[in-house]
Amino acid sequence: MIVYLALLLVEVACIVDVIRNGRSQLWIMALIFLPVASTIAYVFVEVLPGMQGNRHVRTVRAKAVAAIDPEREVRAARSALDLTDTVANRLRVADALAALGKYGEALPLYHEAIAMGPVDRRTAEKLARAEFETGDAAGALARLDDSPPPSAQSDRDRQGLLRARILDQLGRRDEALAIYADLVTRLPGEEARCRYAALLIEQGWDKKALVVLEEVESRMKPLTRHQRAAEADMYRWAMDQLGKLRGKG
Repeated sequence: MIVYLALLLVEVACIVDVIRNGRSQLWIMALIFLPVASTIAYVFVEVLPGMQGNRHVRTVRAKAVAAIDPEREVRAARSALDLTDTVANRLRVADALAALGKYGEALPLYHEAIAMGPVDRRTAEKLARAEFETGDAAGALARLDDSPPPSAQSDRDRQGLLRARILDQLGRRDEALAIYADLVTRLPGEEARCRYAALLIEQGWDKKALVVLEEVESRMKPLTRHQRAAEADMYRWAMDQLGKLRGKG
């Protein structure tokens, strides 16, 4: 019964789609008299091809591919580099490796791309991130200092988060705290808040950290499980620390 109702709903949805999009009326006849076969055919012939340009569909597909075959972009980028050794192709390989957290492999490619010719500010930032992630915080900071500041606020904030992490690593924690305090007023997501709270806890400022983590909690509550998934590790850490801080009180 449930399967029949599900099939009926899909069939009705297909008929509505035919009418709404002005498709051939022959589809309606087929959907009525051959519901199973025609519904499958309609979805594959009319619905799926029309969804190829949908941004959300592309995003879901890209995530699915990345989950199933995370090395796919690395292989494609390396193939392109083997065919044509250009700055753009070297950067593509480096970016693909960095996306997988393989900063040690990405770092020399970023260096090689910069040596081959002038690159934009964003590439310099990527190189600074790779240097930081491979243990060269001082080099990463010098790289950022030598780069022209971003013009867009979102780019400045992204670079600011990296700078704060570098300063923290270098022991310049007061400067890092000041940057975090500014970033949490604008930056989407919870990484800045969690890193800010972690540094506050490290410095012994539990009350300030509690306020920051309670804000993370209040922002998290309205989100669905799917919406939380992207920063699941951050949320788990934040709730764990929040419990510990409340326990102290």
